[in-house]
Amino acid sequence: MQPIGILIKKRLKEQGKTVIWFSQQLACSRTNIYKIFRRSSIDTNDLLRISQILSYDFFSIYSSELREMK
Repeated sequence: MQPIGILIKKRLKEQGKTVIWFSQQLACSRTNIYKIFRRSSIDTNDLLRISQILSYDFFSIYSSELREMK
């Protein structure tokens, strides 16, 4: 599995959204968005908010990883 930050960045690009738009939605600076893109893990509250903003269930990525382990 790719690091979560890379997956978030990829989803943002797929939707044609900009870093500026994303930073406005999260109410943070562009610098913080670039820091998110470099993360290999993320707080669940942050991931929930990002999932809501991007209308994508990032938690499903982790769920599928767990299912594959069985």
